Amino acid sequence: MHYTAPWWLPGGNLQTIWPALQMRHVAQPGPVYQRERWTTPDADFIDVDTRAGQPGKPLLVLFHGLEGSSQSHYARAFADYAAHQQWSFAVPHFRGCSGEINLAPRAYHSGDFEEVGWILQRLRAQHTGPMLALGISLGANALLRWAQEMGAQAATVVQALAALSSPIDLAAGGGALGRGFNRRVYTRMFLNTMKPKALIKWAQFPGLFDRQAMLAAQDLYAFDNVFTAPLHGFRDTDDYWCRASAKPRLHEIRVPTLVVNARNDPFVPAWCLPNAAEVGPSVTLWQPAQGGHAGFVRTQASARDGLLPDAVGAWLTQCLPQAAHG
Repeated sequence: MHYTAPWWLPGGNLQTIWPALQMRHVAQPGPVYQRERWTTPDADFIDVDTRAGQPGKPLLVLFHGLEGSSQSHYARAFADYAAHQQWSFAVPHFRGCSGEINLAPRAYHSGDFEEVGWILQRLRAQHTGPMLALGISLGANALLRWAQEMGAQAATVVQALAALSSPIDLAAGGGALGRGFNRRVYTRMFLNTMKPKALIKWAQFPGLFDRQAMLAAQDLYAFDNVFTAPLHGFRDTDDYWCRASAKPRLHEIRVPTLVVNARNDPFVPAWCLPNAAEVGPSVTLWQPAQGGHAGFVRTQASARDGLLPDAVGAWLTQCLPQAAHG
């Protein structure tokens, strides 16, 4: 697979920002989903948005990124791709990301493989055809962690999976987001939605975390240290970023897996990306020089006209049983 960004979109930041901004101005409406609310094993809930495809065709499951949803630009692009293939499509929302705050004293995180596993098992039980999974950014890392924990058993749930723009080394990515332009733009954008959600969580469970320290956080390291890490069983940010990172255990994956990272991704420094010697035979690495973070724009023609769904969809298709192709 090869990719070269359009001449009018130079650099990783523009290749990251433009697709998300462009989607806001697309004339056609977004996907029409059916929403299901599932009760979780800990008596909380998640919302799953689905679109039915042709019976017997694959189900494509997308795990969104940090503060993403089924309306994120990449979700809309893959929803359109799935519709053209007559595949079913599902976007499970991580807790608190569907437009309504969740009930339990927790949220979601980059290593949330148990949640991913529970979701995939339930979808597997509901769908009669093949199943494929893909994750974007945070969702990609969590999906890779699930595949690592499952080992050979992952292939009993999905035929293949793809991880796109995964922050595969969380410490490296967190460091990159904590400096310069990234801190001023991307980190501020994330904290602008994460802090209000944390305040709602504190109102539900007064004293759950240090409210003032959370409000004072100016980067993801500080926010994770007071909120994400302790609420999800980690000692602190360093413990969370170390244990949740997918990179150290890529060699343990036993299901066909595509790991896509642009080398100019402002969230994920190129120096931290894995090489072929660090992954097992089930893992295919694609690390183009350009593409940004979940960008990979091809032309200005339409919101869907990006390389990401077409190239990734083609790779996933080749992993399907022959009768399920198309």
